[in-house]
Parts: sequence; C-alpha cells; structure tokens
Amino acid sequence: MKPEAIESFFATLRAANPTPASELEYTTPFELLVAVLLSAQATDAGVNKATRRLFPVASTPQAMLALGLDRLQDYIKTIGLYRGKARNLIATCRILVDQHGGEVPRTREGLEALPGVGRKTANVVMNVAFGEETMAVDTHIFRVCNRTGLAPGRNPLEVEEKLMKRVPAQYRQDAHHWLILHGRYVCVARKPRCWQCAVIQYCDYRPKTPPPAAGR
Repeated sequence: MKPEAIESFFATLRAANPTPASELEYTTPFELLVAVLLSAQATDAGVNKATRRLFPVASTPQAMLALGLDRLQDYIKTIGLYRGKARNLIATCRILVDQHGGEVPRTREGLEALPGVGRKTANVVMNVAFGEETMAVDTHIFRVCNRTGLAPGRNPLEVEEKLMKRVPAQYRQDAHHWLILHGRYVCVARKPRCWQCAVIQYCDYRPKTPPPAAGR
C-alpha cells in the first residue's frame, strides 16, 4: 500500500466507525486483563458468556483469589485451555495483590511479568484500559496488514513495528480496533469479502474476490 493511500484507508474506516471498541465485555482494567487472558484461542463471544457469570462474583484480584482455582475453573470451563488459563489467572492475581496493591500495572514491563501475559495482551491492556498508542497484532491484524500491503511482515512484531511507523498519528489510538474488526468481518481468512470492503481501492490484494452467485 502506497504511503499516500494510508491516510485515506484509515479515514474511511473511521468514517464508518468513529468510536471503535473492544468486543470483550469489561468495566475495569482488571476485568479487561482477565478477559484478554481468557480470549487466547477463544472467541470474544465465548469469553463474554463466561465472564458474565464470573465477574459478578470475582471482579477484583482479591475476590478471584478467594474464589480459588477449582471454582474459577468451573466458571470458565466452557473456554478452551481453561485449566491453564485458570492457573495463570490465580498466579497473576497473587502478583497483583502482593506487588501492585491489587491494581493492574500500566507499564509493558509490569504487564509482561504477569503469568500468561505476552506482548499482544500487554498492548491490548495498555491501549484499551490506559489509552496508550499500541498495536495488538492478532491473527486478524496480521492477515489484514499483509494482504492489503498496509504493513507486511514475517511475524507479529514486524507488523507491529511497521504499523507504528506507517499509521498517521491521529489514527494510532484506534487503529488496532479498526483492523481487528475489518479482519473479523470483511477481510476474512478463506475468502475475503472484497465486494463488501469500503477500503478496496487502497488494497494491494490480487485477485479481488467476487460476490457469491445468486442463490448461494
């Protein structure tokens, strides 16, 4: 994608969705952290279904520690890899209580020191909870950036670094939301819905996919 097209690319996405937001349900930085940890290899809808039951009884690190591992597993057992995620959550809650006064750290170093928290999770929390200009490159963003030519890279870190250089400053705060949603609903993996794409004119992908035949 040519640099002069990037401004128009994001302006178009913003015009269609001026205030994008995470599809994970949360009310505090801690709840967001929990939801993002649970979302690995799981859908946001599946995570929301579990946390609607979990958060009313354990919305703080202290309450989750009091809940205990076995009961926590019962609340999240519909989510893939729930046993490992439950262990990481309990260990994370212990660190938050012992080292951070029960608060979620605002720095990348503090976040990535928590069990189960990698760079992508830290970027989500920093951006969504604390308003930092970060790019949480998941499979959707990785695909969109490579397919469109926006920020091609061999791995998520390369894509993230290119995004931070190429995305105009006025779009950086919300860019990863627009890209995730675009990849989730339009620029999908197997057959991108090019016929529904608002930014098709800026995209390097060839060939563009045609709409399905009538009646299919």
